[in-house]
Amino acid sequence: MYLTDLEKVMDIEPIAFGTSHWSYDSFVNELNNPFANYFSACLENEQNFIVGYSGYWLFQEEAHITTLATHPKMRRQGIGEKLLINDILTAKELGANWLTLEVRVSNTAAQELYKRYGFKNIGMRKRYYQDNNEDAIILWTDNINNDDYMHFINEKYEKSGLKLDIERIK
Repeated sequence: MYLTDLEKVMDIEPIAFGTSHWSYDSFVNELNNPFANYFSACLENEQNFIVGYSGYWLFQEEAHITTLATHPKMRRQGIGEKLLINDILTAKELGANWLTLEVRVSNTAAQELYKRYGFKNIGMRKRYYQDNNEDAIILWTDNINNDDYMHFINEKYEKSGLKLDIERIK
């Protein structure tokens, strides 16, 4: 994804995150953040139709997932899962040992996805979301540089069968 693709991202963002969604300018700032790594996913041979995106900040050995969203018409097709796998693999390549994120208490679908990939509940951020003061669950992985974990991730990646082009935003 490139700066010119942000209009398509902004088609997804408010639907995925409601009134607390990021602005166009927030994404522009993220693209210029030296700690940020952002990715977009398009269906194979359809480069003009962004079906999802994700991103994380990398601080030393920790990758903090800041966003992961799928186009509402494309949900339940494994796109978010493929983006998460991509985040895990690229974060590992860049030196991460752990991944962390916050997720709404009410977002059980996302919680289930993250749990399938080894994220564990380590705490709560009370009234974290400004739009409705909803709490956030803090999720964290064990060390991802474990051979068994990486075998699991690579196996999930191969079995997904989803053909996506995922590109770094920068």
